[in-house]
Amino acid sequence: MANDPARLVEARGLTKHFGNFVAVDGIDVTVSKGEAFGFLGPNGAGKTSTMKMIGCVSPRSAGELSVLGMDPDEYPSEIKGRLGVVPQDETLDIELSVRLNLLVYGRYFDLPRDLVASRADELLEFAQLADRADARVEDLSGGMKRRLTIARALINEPDLILLDEPTTGLDPQARHLLWDRLYRLKRQGVSLIPTTHYMDEAEQLCDRLVVMDEGRIVAKGSPRALIERYCTREVVELRFELDAQDEALARLAGLRAEVEALPDRLLVYADHGDEALAEVHTHGVEPESALVRRSTLEDVFLSITGRSLID
Repeated sequence: MANDPARLVEARGLTKHFGNFVAVDGIDVTVSKGEAFGFLGPNGAGKTSTMKMIGCVSPRSAGELSVLGMDPDEYPSEIKGRLGVVPQDETLDIELSVRLNLLVYGRYFDLPRDLVASRADELLEFAQLADRADARVEDLSGGMKRRLTIARALINEPDLILLDEPTTGLDPQARHLLWDRLYRLKRQGVSLIPTTHYMDEAEQLCDRLVVMDEGRIVAKGSPRALIERYCTREVVELRFELDAQDEALARLAGLRAEVEALPDRLLVYADHGDEALAEVHTHGVEPESALVRRSTLEDVFLSITGRSLID
């Protein structure tokens, strides 16, 4: 595989097996310098397995992979030294203070103590944790812990940051604050590879992304390009009283717009949602509630696979 310094990650036919189970099934991916490139998909789609191969913690089963111009099988230590990693599971030392977590982690990279101390102070300001520097990690909120984990991942000034489900389990306010921190990194030219099953997160963070399902890439492109390719401009969500949805679906059989049935609602895909909703009423269908909204990456996934990202 050719070594292009503008390509931080390049994979061809990348595959990962666990016994007879194929977690990643021959995917092709290219991540360029300075971009935020996302892996979107439901749990079990192969996102984390892909990240572990890129992060040099799980060897590939087949295919080619180059990270920062190097083969992870041959140069794992060199690659890890230039990566920042935000794992899905919490790995902070809860018995140490916030600042000590950064200082101890920085020493793993053989950085001078003075340099680590200086970077720790800068990163605490960046993560809005300067006033909690001496607090024990176990006393932090979930959002504060995630911000500290991101700060820790930056201590070695990495060329590339891997973020595995960075906001899972956080409340909306904490998620938006974390997005702001990541957006600031992006503006500084830091390359990001996040995985997520939140479509709004992918739209907020990613310049380009791939949608994964059952180990394969089923779509790729920018969030807006994917929505324009696979969906109508708007979607009408119709919710019904218990046991009334099946009858409504039957009455909408002649609707000009496409109708998708989910367990808890019907989705009507249309370029003009208000017009589609008016046509719904002409078919004698009166939903308990109706919402006209723009299409999202969730709708892309539904269009491609016929099921929800949160399945």
